[in-house]
Amino acid sequence: MEIKRNEATLNRPLGNRIIDAPYVFADLGAFTNQVKDEAAWEKNDRNAITVFKSAIMTIVLTALKESAVSKDNVVDGFLVVQVLQGNIRIETQEQDGDMEESQLMVFHPGIPHSIEAKSDSLLLLTTYAMKS
Repeated sequence: MEIKRNEATLNRPLGNRIIDAPYVFADLGAFTNQVKDEAAWEKNDRNAITVFKSAIMTIVLTALKESAVSKDNVVDGFLVVQVLQGNIRIETQEQDGDMEESQLMVFHPGIPHSIEAKSDSLLLLTTYAMKS
């Protein structure tokens, strides 16, 4: 198996890391500190880092500031939204709901949704493709 890496950039000087290998260890506490220490967090209402990325699965740690909104999302594969910190509101065409720390929601492919941070929040977003 080929090992895949992200490389450091000017915006993410600590970006050199493995994102796909036979196994990938992720320190979510260190990634949380990293996304909240970067200039993007100071300038914007959100920042994120890819923790793992393969042909069929992607895991992204996303920090949202209170009132940040991600509107009209649609994912081709399955989506798991896990709230690690804070509170969010998820809106779908059928129903709206609030989520808090330690809760998760699973979406089937193609379900439109929006996410709003009700407080500073930390999410782990996992997508699973239908096929590679």
